[in-house]
Amino acid sequence: MTGTTRSSGGLDERRKRLLFRCWRRGTREMDLILGSFADVEIARLSDSELSELERLLDIPEPELYAALTAATLPPAAIAGPLFDRIKASRVDLGA
Repeated sequence: MTGTTRSSGGLDERRKRLLFRCWRRGTREMDLILGSFADVEIARLSDSELSELERLLDIPEPELYAALTAATLPPAAIAGPLFDRIKASRVDLGA
């Protein structure tokens, strides 16, 4: 997989912006984890879930990546239902 498989057509501006941000995190691993999740879920996320995704995208990449790939519980600042959904849906990167 090299990038988004979902068109941004039909999405409102907020969702388009979030889809773009999920696919352009800075490292390929995070692009795959967050971008793949966004491709599938972005159209279905509620307003509160969109706010939560925005908050997660503001977390420094190394911290968020460690939380998503670790077998341990994430820090309280990261933990939440949306984080759990992203972690459960993440692409296996061979880690």
